[in-house]
Amino acid sequence: MAHKSRGLAAAVFILGGAAYLGVELAWRGMTHWTMFFAGGLCLCGLCRLERSGRPLAPLALRATGGVLLVELAFGLFCTRLLGVPVWDYSGEWGNLAGLVCPKYTLLWFLLCLWLLAGLRGARRVASAGGTAIKSQKPDAICPAES
Repeated sequence: MAHKSRGLAAAVFILGGAAYLGVELAWRGMTHWTMFFAGGLCLCGLCRLERSGRPLAPLALRATGGVLLVELAFGLFCTRLLGVPVWDYSGEWGNLAGLVCPKYTLLWFLLCLWLLAGLRGARRVASAGGTAIKSQKPDAICPAES
């Protein structure tokens, strides 16, 4: 069973990475290969948070903090160590090192809220074998910590 969970966790990571690249390409018209790993980490983190069963708005706030930390870490890694300026928010109000800013923090919050709601709905449907229920038990949708 652990093998199946690892495979599903890898699929979630790959989906998150591909989605992150897609969002960046759609929003900015460009991306960097390292963002695949940032996206994978973010989606696995969202899955882990969603499984707590807590209200969505506080979870989305916490998830947004996680996304900002990932963005900051990857931004510093890319700009400082690789010498690749993956994005530059230095012109945005309230930016931190040109890598995160309040405007995009709000957008990440809204996206996290939407994704958490979708993950919760998917888990409930999967737990019921195709019928939505209010179960909060862990299952195999997002086995990030398995």
